Amino acid sequence: MDTADVIILGGGLVGSALAVALDTHGLSAIVIDIADPAVILAAGFDGRASAIAGAPWRMLQAIGVADRLAPVACPIQGIRVSDGLEPGALDFEPEPGDGALGHMIENRRLRAALFEAASAAPNVDVRMQTRAVSVDRGTAGVTVTLDSGAVIKAPLLIAAEGRNSPTREAAGLRVARWTYDNAAIVTSLHHEHSHENIAFEIFYPDGPFAILPLNDDEQGHRSCIVWSVTHDQAPGMMKLSDRGWLAEADKRIGGFLGKLGPLGNRMSYPLGFHHAARIVSDRLALVGDAAHGIHPIAGQGVNVGFRDVATLVEVLVEGKRTGLDLGDPQLLARYDRWRSLDTFMVAAATDGLTRLFGIPGKTANAVRRMGLSAVQRVPPLKRRFIAEARGESGDVPKLLQGMTV
Repeated sequence: MDTADVIILGGGLVGSALAVALDTHGLSAIVIDIADPAVILAAGFDGRASAIAGAPWRMLQAIGVADRLAPVACPIQGIRVSDGLEPGALDFEPEPGDGALGHMIENRRLRAALFEAASAAPNVDVRMQTRAVSVDRGTAGVTVTLDSGAVIKAPLLIAAEGRNSPTREAAGLRVARWTYDNAAIVTSLHHEHSHENIAFEIFYPDGPFAILPLNDDEQGHRSCIVWSVTHDQAPGMMKLSDRGWLAEADKRIGGFLGKLGPLGNRMSYPLGFHHAARIVSDRLALVGDAAHGIHPIAGQGVNVGFRDVATLVEVLVEGKRTGLDLGDPQLLARYDRWRSLDTFMVAAATDGLTRLFGIPGKTANAVRRMGLSAVQRVPPLKRRFIAEARGESGDVPKLLQGMTV
């Protein structure tokens, strides 16, 4: 096809999910991405794993992707938050009948499932290893010329290109950004004792240490580790032998997983924050990291992008039903308003947690432990935190409730 309801620049996790969600509702999309599928779907391309929260998981069920993921998804039945290895931890568990708090999925599995679903969708035209060489967002619609020479058209352009989105920059959409003095070292490791489907977030002054449950494999029990270290520590941590790295990790874990190893491939990622003041322009909407990027402290990164997807789909589907042009400023303004408060609150909360738990000293440690204990003793407050973590707070789009629009 050379015309569609939308053109999506970027076929990563969020762009692919958006295309599949639109197809579910009968809307068409052309997805343009410069990547080679053989590279991005290779086992060693991305060692990270994502915690898919409860509400985005319901969206994946509603658009038919969760069935592809169920065999490789590890349910999260509880979350334990602590300040170092001190007593006074905060435990989150689902209410009876609520199901898992989320599902841990390795990014390569998630990317493959979404790419396959988008490629199989009848209303989606996925063009990989393809680049947009010119984009014209005119009053009558969007025209994109590709490096293949093809010209494609749609009423709306959606940028899902990631944190360095060239489309966002070209549109002049301003972004507040800063970098943290941290890098995240991500790997998977095997361990002697079962994680019992519990995710652990252990805060240290130089950054959080997350232990995220993965499904067992032929070598035994397994978890994903996201270890935030200061920038000056990162090169040394990457150069350590596996034995040395596991010894350092064991000090952070405190021994409750038993003997550690073997260790998977290690990858290092710089940590930063960015937030676009507006996520729409003339015939343009931003989704995912093109719109906002946050610290992985609460595991909300891809979930915020999936919340963008659910909101934008609802706005566009309802607009199409009422006969509106999908690039209509009213529709885009509704999407911008609906997402702006939620994304700002999530961004502010994750940034605040990062700074709060980074304050060194016994006094700060005591205050944090007192705060965790206080939340632990107040059930309504705990339920509010769980709702936030599951993506169920505020005005929740229908897809996040597990319903089509």
